[in-house]
Amino acid sequence: MPKKVVLAYSGGLDTSIIIPWLKETYACEVIAMIGDVGQQEDLGAARRKALATGASAAYIEDLREEFVAGYIWPTLRAGAVYEHKYLLGTSFARPVLAKRQAELALELGADALAHGCTGKGNDQVRFELAYKAIAPGLQIIAPWREWTICSREDAIAYALAHNIPIQQSTANIYSRDRNIWHLSHEGGRLEDPANGPEESMWQWVVSPERAPDTPAEVEIGFEGGTPISVNGSRLGPVQLLGELNAIAATHGVGRIDLVENRLVGIKSRGAYETPGGTLLVTAHRELEALCLDRETLHFQQHLALRYAELVYYGLWFTPLREALDAFFSSTQQRVTGTVGLKLYKGNVSVGTRSSPYSLYRTELASFAMTRYNPKDAEGFINLFALAVTVPQGDLTAPRVVKR
Repeated sequence: MPKKVVLAYSGGLDTSIIIPWLKETYACEVIAMIGDVGQQEDLGAARRKALATGASAAYIEDLREEFVAGYIWPTLRAGAVYEHKYLLGTSFARPVLAKRQAELALELGADALAHGCTGKGNDQVRFELAYKAIAPGLQIIAPWREWTICSREDAIAYALAHNIPIQQSTANIYSRDRNIWHLSHEGGRLEDPANGPEESMWQWVVSPERAPDTPAEVEIGFEGGTPISVNGSRLGPVQLLGELNAIAATHGVGRIDLVENRLVGIKSRGAYETPGGTLLVTAHRELEALCLDRETLHFQQHLALRYAELVYYGLWFTPLREALDAFFSSTQQRVTGTVGLKLYKGNVSVGTRSSPYSLYRTELASFAMTRYNPKDAEGFINLFALAVTVPQGDLTAPRVVKR
């Protein structure tokens, strides 16, 4: 039986009821770890709530700088997007939270770690793989795999019975996760893919219909594939992302509604708000098109898909992910320059691209036949066409099988 448990605590519905449940079930000391990953919430209030509901201590850990520089930027440099649309906002936030939680548990001499992830989701895997990488000797407690609570309605009833203040109700039942990169929504009406999202569900990115009638222009600067500036002003990681979030959200950019394949084999439906991230992914992709040669760019797309899977599956602390980082660090050396974007009522268009390492040559790309002998194309085409011009035999003729 565990004696001291460190819980990843947010103050939301699930973790709010876990503190009293752990004390009732295991008669153990519970310490709450609140990770600040830019969720724009009153973390002081969350700390007070944790203490009021039975935690012996509650720690607020500022992880924003580490999160952006050490998790978001590497994923951006890799061009990793899961299933064409998901920009991995929750996926890469879990490892940074779980890492600090496990480190804190070791520092405090705890013998167990706990989280509020459900038994159907991806997050249980992401947290627990990180635990096993950082603190493999600690017991893991996953209440959603142990208790008799079966739904969010049950969780709300438990909270009310134990006088635990919560924001959720049967009318406002969405499960949300927010950090500096995104805000996710699951549950409620979204559980039926036939239902469109309620406008009242969105909390960050304004409706495109209500966005300003005047477009906004923003220029993003990169060095080695890493964002460094907005409109010519050099900014730190947290400030830069915050600036882009404000611009994009105001102009209705960054809403996504998708059905995705969870790691555990279940299809799920979620809605995501990723304003600044949408701008960064768009700009980074355009700069790569300017600076990378064809073979590297095409091969990188294969590895970007694998990188996205690793992040989504919770395999952050693995040799393969680190090895892929080394590959992308090499390919990104020349991804330096600026990209100008225009934002208008939910849409993003690319206006300008500039790089000192651009492989684009106007004299080659223009219609004028300069620095290029068009007669060379004839031989190239003849060789390239060999596979389709060499007779392959009559496919309709019967095959003769020799015995």
